[in-house]
Amino acid sequence: MRHHRGPARRGRLVRGAVAHPQKAPAPDDQGGVGTGGGAGGEAPPSTSVPPPNGCEDFHPAVLGTCLDSLVAVAALPGDGAAPAAFVGERATGRVLLVRKGADPAVYATIPVDSTGDGGLTGLALSPNYAEDQLVYAYITTPTDNRVVRIAPGDTPKPVLAGIPRGATGNRGALAADHRGALLVATGTAGNPATANDPNSLSGKVLRINGDGLPAADNADPDSRVLAAGLVSPAGLCASLDGRQTWVTDRTPAADVIYKVEPGKPLAVPAWKWPDRPGAAGCVATGQALWISMSTAGHLQNIPQAEDGSFSGTPSISMDDPKESFGRIDGMDILSPQLAVGGTTNKTPGATPASSDDRAILIVVEPNQNGGGVD
Repeated sequence: MRHHRGPARRGRLVRGAVAHPQKAPAPDDQGGVGTGGGAGGEAPPSTSVPPPNGCEDFHPAVLGTCLDSLVAVAALPGDGAAPAAFVGERATGRVLLVRKGADPAVYATIPVDSTGDGGLTGLALSPNYAEDQLVYAYITTPTDNRVVRIAPGDTPKPVLAGIPRGATGNRGALAADHRGALLVATGTAGNPATANDPNSLSGKVLRINGDGLPAADNADPDSRVLAAGLVSPAGLCASLDGRQTWVTDRTPAADVIYKVEPGKPLAVPAWKWPDRPGAAGCVATGQALWISMSTAGHLQNIPQAEDGSFSGTPSISMDDPKESFGRIDGMDILSPQLAVGGTTNKTPGATPASSDDRAILIVVEPNQNGGGVD
C-alpha cells in the first residue's frame, strides 16, 4: 500500500453533445466524431470555448447539461464514433440517456430515498445489453438498499433487495465485470462490524447474475460475496478484458482504492489518500487506473505495468478551474480511449456553471495514432 499525490497534468476532453432516445439505444448506433492528434490527458484550449449560456454549453466534451448530481454513469460500449451513456441523478432517481445530437432524454424515474448519502448511486448495463436492453441501478429506499432492473418502457423491478440501510453509509456502486456478470459494492450503513459478517450483504463486493443470484462461476457458487471489508464505497470498475477489478472506499482515516481479489479480504489498499480528496468513480484501461476526486475537483491516474501493478505515482489532471468541469464523480469506460463522467457541482461547497450538472467525455488513453477524439 502506498500514498502519494503526483504532479498536476490537465485532462483531455472530447467533443460531444446530447441525444433523445425513443427506446433503449443500441451501442454506437448513430452520429460520429473524428479522431485527431494529441496525447491522452490533455484538454482543448478553453480560450476557444465560450462560457455556457443557461443550459446551452459550447464545450465539445459535453454530452448533457442542466442535470443534477450525477454519481451514477453507465457508458454504452462502442468505438467512440457515437458516444452515449446512461446517467443517474442521485436525489431525483432519474435515469437519462445522453448522446450527441439531441437533448438528454428521461429513460426511467426510480423512487429513491436520498437522505444522507443514499439515492440512485450506481448504474450498469446488463452483460447482455445488446440482446436484452436491460439497465441495472443501485438505489436506497425507505427500508433498504437494493439493485433494481429496468427494461425499456417498464417499471423498475428489484433483483437484489434487503441490503441494510442506515442514516449514513448507504452509497453503493455497480459495474459490469466484462466477463458476463454484474459487480455490486455495498456500504456498511453506519455499522462497520457488518463488513466482516459473512451473513450480511453490507461492506462487500458482490458478483451476481442478472437475476441477483450468485454468478455461476463464482469461487463459491452459493455465495454472492467476492470480497469483504468496505466502509463507504463510491466507485467500482473492471478493465475491459475482465482481468482487473477495483473499488474506491472512503474510510475514516483515508480515501483508498483496493484491487479486488476474489475470496480475499479488502485489508490492504493498493493506494490511499490521507488528505481525503473524495475518491469516487474509477476507470481501468489496463495501462492506467483513473480515479475521480469529487471533493478536490480533479482526476488522478496511476500508470500500470502489464501485470496490473502500479508502475508510477498518481498524476493529477483537470485541476485548472478555467479548463476543468469542477467536481467529477461517477465514471465509466466507453472504449479503450474514452470514458464518460458526471459532475456534482450542485452539491454544497461547489461552484456550478449555468449548465451544471453535466455529463462529459474524457480521453483516458490516446488512440493508436497518439491522438484523442476532437
